[in-house]
Amino acid sequence: MNRITTPFGFHSTASEVIAGVELSGKRAIVTGGASGIGIETSRALVSAGAEVTLAVRRPEAAMAFAAELNALGPGIARVDVLDLADLNSIKRFADTWKGPLHILVNNAGIMALPTLEQSAEGRELQLATNYLGHFGLTLLLKDAMIQAQGARIVCLSSSANLLSPVVFDDIDFDFRFYDPYVAYGQAKSACALMAVGLHARWSDDGIYANAVNPGAIATNLQKHTGGLKTPKERQKTPAQGAATSILLAASPLLDGVGGRYFEDCNEAPIVTKRPADFTGVARYAVDPGNAERLWNVGVDWLAANQIIGR
Repeated sequence: MNRITTPFGFHSTASEVIAGVELSGKRAIVTGGASGIGIETSRALVSAGAEVTLAVRRPEAAMAFAAELNALGPGIARVDVLDLADLNSIKRFADTWKGPLHILVNNAGIMALPTLEQSAEGRELQLATNYLGHFGLTLLLKDAMIQAQGARIVCLSSSANLLSPVVFDDIDFDFRFYDPYVAYGQAKSACALMAVGLHARWSDDGIYANAVNPGAIATNLQKHTGGLKTPKERQKTPAQGAATSILLAASPLLDGVGGRYFEDCNEAPIVTKRPADFTGVARYAVDPGNAERLWNVGVDWLAANQIIGR
């Protein structure tokens, strides 16, 4: 399978990638769409004419940004409440969604919580928020994406996939000593595997999912880490960080493409050892067998909490 390359690269911005793309009549959801690189992702989609729902935990803080987008157009921005660590919130959001969904950007996330925290259902919180919450949301929105007759899902991973595989025998740190970065790495490997699993099951329905490493961008994501540590030459602006998400969400260059992992607007190489510059995706993070096993973890969890039937 040949690696996919595009005319865009490390320094490309979301506005450059979206230039010439027409999204009028398309509907999108961006989780965390009013903070970090979610801001530039939402801005680019609205600028191309899409109707974008900013799915956020704090809607009051997102209203001013939505008003800014609506003043610029030509698309429309809406705000709705979504807490990815709360299954009731996820189900409410999905249940109230009506009509087709063309683009789902699973963008929101948390990073390197200093101590072990758990969701209400007892799952390690980085895994619960970054992966399990998005997995549940995506499954509940499948019918809406089928209605779109050609939908795209963007799963936000990270170079942190190179820090840890998904440790299936102790996924919630019930036995392992908790490490903030190992937990973050496991969650981001899970996000990459989610794209692999979705493509294997849903591509025949016209739904295509890919994973993205947006790069190193100084945002509120690093509030527990003391700020961004990446060398200056490897850092991106938020507009550059959103570029690969927009490529996967909207560019015709990716029509019919799924189950892959992208960074710097191109498909990343699969690596068997962590490179010094943290580029590429670990083989375990795109392995179909791991994707299948993780899919079952997610389905079992949702079924146990009566969010889906078995």
